[in-house]
Formats: sequence, C-alpha cells, structure tokens
Amino acid sequence: MKPILELAAANRQRAHAIIRALRLEEIWRSVGAEPRLVGSLRMGLLVKHRDIDYHIYSPQLRLSDSFAAIARLAENARIRRVEFANLLDAPDRCLEWHVWYEDEEGQTWQIDMIHMEAGSPWDGWFEGVADRITAALAEETRNAILRLKYETPDERKIPGIAYYMAVLRDGVRTWPQFEEWLAAHPLDGIIEWMPENPETEEK
Repeated sequence: MKPILELAAANRQRAHAIIRALRLEEIWRSVGAEPRLVGSLRMGLLVKHRDIDYHIYSPQLRLSDSFAAIARLAENARIRRVEFANLLDAPDRCLEWHVWYEDEEGQTWQIDMIHMEAGSPWDGWFEGVADRITAALAEETRNAILRLKYETPDERKIPGIAYYMAVLRDGVRTWPQFEEWLAAHPLDGIIEWMPENPETEEK
C-alpha cells in the first residue's frame, strides 16, 4: 500500500503546482468567475489518472468571458491541446473545456473546466458530493479506493463516482468484486449520489 500512498501524495503535489503555474484560478477570477476545485484532487484521491477538475461559476455566463480565460491559459507553452463543447442547451447548461498540459517530466495532465451560471441547478452540487465523500472516508475505505484506482488498467475509463459508491455504499474492496459491481451497475449521465450526512443520521 505504501507505494500507492506515495504516488497519490506526489500526484497531489504536482497537480497543485500545475494549478499555480498556470495561474488557473487567478485567470478565471479576472473574467469575473469563481473557480472551485472538484473531483478526486479535492478529495485527495488522485492516483494514476492525472486529471484536475474545476467547476467555474459566473453571475452571467458569456462565451466571450469563457474564451478569454482559456486564451490566457493557452498562452502557457505547456498547454498542448484544448477542446470545447457548448452544452447550454443540454441538461448540464454549461460550457465545457478540456485542456491537456505536459509537465516537466513529459507526463500529460487533463484539466476539465465546466463553466456554468451561478445559481444553476448544479451550483455547488459536486463540491458537496466531494466534501461528503471526504467526510465519510476512514483509512480503510480510503486505501481501498486508492488501491482500486491503482489496479485499474490504463485503458479503462471508469468514472470516479463508481469507486466511491462501490466502496462506501456497497462494501466493495477488491478488483474482482469491483468488476462484478461495474457489470451490475452501469452508470450513465449525472449520478446523483452522495454519502448520508452524518448530522442527519444522528437526528
């Protein structure tokens, strides 16, 4: 388990260094937006899949502001590729950006930035999910999630929420159990699950 924990700690440090090097949060704030870290990095559960996830909120969602922020990010010479999707007419009601950054060691990091209007139905939802999962973790369940992520073949793309549901809700601990769980629980779209609130349970 020690090498996995060391890898997770190292990747967490690298990810935050990349955020600082890109001045990512500063750039989004310069166009009047509020960037919030979400996903595995927020929870300290980043292992092999080098990704950084942000949800970004603007009082008024304007394409010009979104493109202006990305243009400034792309001035960094380590940004290798940028992808954009306009999902304003989809349930997400957002602008979706994917940026690929190459670090000093030649490793590629994917940075996903979901830009939406403040007060939208999803405002704060995924931040709440991440914080609830973090609060629910014990050493044993944290290690189980990290181990499953580490054992996932590089070519497999499994949403992070699958690991958290399987381990925290359904007691999965091993890779064979997880494969069975995945076969029985196909995930599609936005998954509206989070652990119970301990304060609610006490009442």
